[in-house]
Amino acid sequence: MNIFGEELSARALRERTGDLASVGGVREVVLGNGVERGVRAVQVRSAAGLEVEVLVDRALDLGGARFRGVPFGWRSGNGFRHPGLHENNDEGGLSWLRALDGLLVSGGLDHTLFGNEVDAEQYGYPPKQTVSHGLHGRLTAIPGRLLEAGEVWDGDRCTLRVRGEVVQATSFGEHLRLTRTVEVDFDGLEVRLHDVVDNLGFERTPHMFLYHLNFGWPIVDAGAEFVAPIKETTWRSDSCAEQGVSYRVLPDPRPGFVEQVYEHSLVADDNGQYRVALIRGDSTFGVEVAWDAATMPCFFEWQNLRSGQYAVGLEPSTHHVAGDTAARTDGSMTWLEHGESRTYRTTIRVLDGTEATTSSRDAIRRVSGQPD
Repeated sequence: MNIFGEELSARALRERTGDLASVGGVREVVLGNGVERGVRAVQVRSAAGLEVEVLVDRALDLGGARFRGVPFGWRSGNGFRHPGLHENNDEGGLSWLRALDGLLVSGGLDHTLFGNEVDAEQYGYPPKQTVSHGLHGRLTAIPGRLLEAGEVWDGDRCTLRVRGEVVQATSFGEHLRLTRTVEVDFDGLEVRLHDVVDNLGFERTPHMFLYHLNFGWPIVDAGAEFVAPIKETTWRSDSCAEQGVSYRVLPDPRPGFVEQVYEHSLVADDNGQYRVALIRGDSTFGVEVAWDAATMPCFFEWQNLRSGQYAVGLEPSTHHVAGDTAARTDGSMTWLEHGESRTYRTTIRVLDGTEATTSSRDAIRRVSGQPD
């Protein structure tokens, strides 16, 4: 392992410290104040300076994220609200926006994108002919069950691992389970997500899934560049034309900025992955996100460049922006029978320095260019 610039075996490292937590590790905590009071979290910290919080009571999503003390995960100001404060159908289904904070907020498990009312006859309960969904579904307000949090050693290599499950269920309705594993190498610069969603119920159930990966200042700043192998931009919000802000190079924060959203059709690399990056204008710092193209074939870029918010969301998705009803109509909805599952793998990698950002940009460019 590379520890503070030295290659050390596990034995050599233990010879130098009586507690590996002085270098890196996993720590369970409970947040104790304000809207966050009572939320369980696991803090994961690598020897390379990567820190990320796994919010157990927020569907095992990712909260604060820093590299050598510098934040790269976005903080909206909402806080990591206790799920007991969440009302799924408040504010016309937009109450999910009050839970939007941190590096990762997941959408699902049976609905993503804007809220609507859809058929529920498959559940065979006469009083429930339809079901109503809010923005991005119910997942993020469901507490998880922590199954594992600690170090996993394989010879001289160590992986910091957090694993848990989240069950979204109701009588006469869906019974879906998300099993999430979050891993960081002890000396690593990347966060690896391994998610499995399976149907524990005995009715055919729709499944939609989305990662709202949120990045903020100082990566998001004037001159920052979004790098992606874009084949075509298939949809954009009306605000894109009205405001004329580039999807590719970011401006300073703007008072009253209206969010801009794009759906980009991407080109996969030779390993069947989509790779995108967000890089500071001076190329000294950035992040790269990579995921399996087959399991999350859709991708959205979300620009929230309003003063006091100032974020960019990179959003792998199982379904197109048209959403739930359209997927049922055009046949693209994923339906899970009892025992069926879907698996998702995603990597979030810190790009430290100009060599790392240049390498990432060049690798993406070799897959495909992108329009101005």
